[in-house]
Amino acid sequence: MSPKKKTILAAGIEKSRIPEIYRRLTPHYDFWGRLTESKARSRCLELAAIRDGESVLEVAVGTGLVFERLLKANPNGRNEGIDLTEAMLSKAKVRAEGTGVRNYRLSIGDAYHLEYPDETFDVLINNYMFDLLPEADFPALLSEFNRVLRHGGRMVVVSMTLGKPWFNALWKAVYRLNPAWLGGCRGVKLLPDLVGAGFEKTKREFISQKGFPSEVVFGIKSGKL
Repeated sequence: MSPKKKTILAAGIEKSRIPEIYRRLTPHYDFWGRLTESKARSRCLELAAIRDGESVLEVAVGTGLVFERLLKANPNGRNEGIDLTEAMLSKAKVRAEGTGVRNYRLSIGDAYHLEYPDETFDVLINNYMFDLLPEADFPALLSEFNRVLRHGGRMVVVSMTLGKPWFNALWKAVYRLNPAWLGGCRGVKLLPDLVGAGFEKTKREFISQKGFPSEVVFGIKSGKL
């Protein structure tokens, strides 16, 4: 068994339970996101380097903390966002309306089966989703992300990750007591799976905020036909 397999906990919440758990978390989600995840989300947008006029997809938009900023960066482009939880999308839609940008669509969608043709998007971003899901599903999800990106397209993914040992022990203890207390999130390491899915120029950055460890991983879809 590889070191990666030894350190990553098994997913503690079934996919079918995620919409209901996040429906309950919706009223408190923004506070937690700003307290512990805002630096990583900002770095996600910096690495995405969105140019106005591009076609951009955000998978798992949540309450729109990133999607709102995405719209401001891409007012003349195509902006698509999906999420499994209607309550989250409702908040995201309010945020999006507040930007004054109108060329966007937010809808219920499943990251495992993206309802877009091949090579649709220049940029795909995703925040705090992989840390909910079984590690065995990572390759298939990244393959689906790769499919909808154009050749040379950019992908940025943010997840909870493994931090300093004593912090890891704290988060693991909370997760083992009740995964739902962390929204089902546990520390993952995604970079090897990006390489396996065919992304190039990959890199990983570690960001800690209030002791909460995040990783930001970046990759480019091969430009070869």
